[in-house]
Amino acid sequence: MSIALNLYYTGKNGGARRFVEEMERSGTADLIRAEEGNRRYAYFFPADDPETVLLIDIWTDQRAIDLHHASPMMKKIAELREKYGLHMRAERYLTDAEGIPAADAQFIKQ
Repeated sequence: MSIALNLYYTGKNGGARRFVEEMERSGTADLIRAEEGNRRYAYFFPADDPETVLLIDIWTDQRAIDLHHASPMMKKIAELREKYGLHMRAERYLTDAEGIPAADAQFIKQ
């Protein structure tokens, strides 16, 4: 089992995309990816909303998330969210340990 977070950053006038660019350019995103327990840290851009960025953030367990929240990167993230005037919405999911059922797998082209 792991914990997946969908974090939606929304701003104005391209602020969310500039936030991502600075997270990547500054190396902060790479530092997070290298943290113990991080399985995925990837940004996506919704086709129907140019002012929002989706971060898919996956961790091995709650302990890893807690360590991340106590890390210096959180201060940097908070500063950048403020700099770009972003608001957030979060969704939290637990992964299915059994994986994709055969009935669903038939619709996935590998």
